[in-house]
Formats: sequence, structure tokens, C-alpha cells
Amino acid sequence: MVAEAERRFGPVELLVNAAGAVHRAPLTATSDADFERVLGVNLKGTFLCTRAVLPGMIERRRGRIVNLAAMAGRIGAPRLAAYCASKWGVVGLTKACAEELRPAGISVFAVCPGSVDTESYRAAIPGAKPRSTPESVADVIVWLGSEAPAATTGSVVDAPG
Repeated sequence: MVAEAERRFGPVELLVNAAGAVHRAPLTATSDADFERVLGVNLKGTFLCTRAVLPGMIERRRGRIVNLAAMAGRIGAPRLAAYCASKWGVVGLTKACAEELRPAGISVFAVCPGSVDTESYRAAIPGAKPRSTPESVADVIVWLGSEAPAATTGSVVDAPG
């Protein structure tokens, strides 16, 4: 994926890890497969994509990575154990990567949106009224990916809406 993106567009200067999966059910009704699928997409996917762009970023001694976590991963939410665990893991991965990659000139951030008006949010929590728009979260991502001072690497930005 990274090789194809770089062939088409040039070196990856910014990676936004934004894929997400949700499983909404009581913990007792969450199967191993459900738990592993959510962690696979949300946490392992973030790890794999980050690892894939690092050789080029390290070689160029610059780059930015913005990971989408979630407020639910910071405060918890009922019936979302796998999702909360995965997004808490994204925060930890962000912090670890920021410390490891700081000497290479690579900044790593996480954004923790609250409820965002997306199809997946409406499907996961029918009838709920989201507080944010995708555009408002994108504004935070753009700022972190371009203007945030390098000294803020490792920051986790709450965007509850």
C-alpha cells in the first residue's frame, strides 16, 4: 500500500490512521472473534500502517502521523468494551511512537473525537445525536498534520464536540 501511494504521489509526509471498527454489545455477548476484529482494525491496523511508512520517514528525518483514537477510549462506554480497549491502545501506541521517533524528526499525535455524525456512529448508536461533524474533526487532523509545533509530539487532543 505504501509503495503504491509513494509511486503515485511521492514520499509519505503525513499518515492519518483513521480506519475504525465498532462492536456494540454487552461484554458477556462479545465473542473472541468480535473482540479480535475490532482490535485488529483499530489498533493493529494503526500499528501496521505506521510501521510501513517509517522507513521512508526515518530516512528523510521528517514526517507526521495522526492516529484517530476516541473519547470512549479515554473514559470508557458501556457495551463498547472492544472499541474502548482498542482506542485506549491507540493512545498508548501514539505515546510510545512519539517518544521513539522524536529523535528522527517524526511527530506523532492522537485525536480523540467524541460523537461524530458518521454512518458508522449512527449504526452503532441508533437515535443518538452526535455533537461533532466529520469536518470539525478533520480541522484538528489538518492542524496536527501541518501546523502543530514539533514540541507537541505525543499530544492527545480531545475533540469532544
